[in-house]
Amino acid sequence: MKITILLFGILKDIVGENSIELPIEKDTSIINLKAGLLEDYKNLNKYSNFSVAVNEAYVEANYILKSDDVVALIPPVSGG
Repeated sequence: MKITILLFGILKDIVGENSIELPIEKDTSIINLKAGLLEDYKNLNKYSNFSVAVNEAYVEANYILKSDDVVALIPPVSGG
């Protein structure tokens, strides 16, 4: 199975790409995906509270990914 990950803002800068195609195991959850990304890209740990949307809808951490899902990683927003 594979998914596409879209990265925005500082997350894109850290990874160095605006998208990644990533092979995943069956029954991979958002929790598992985030853990793997934080392991592979250590600098993401500073922004580990990023939001996740799958196929243009925000999802919970226990969401199970499916083949060909498009996952958007959205950094925390701040400002005034």
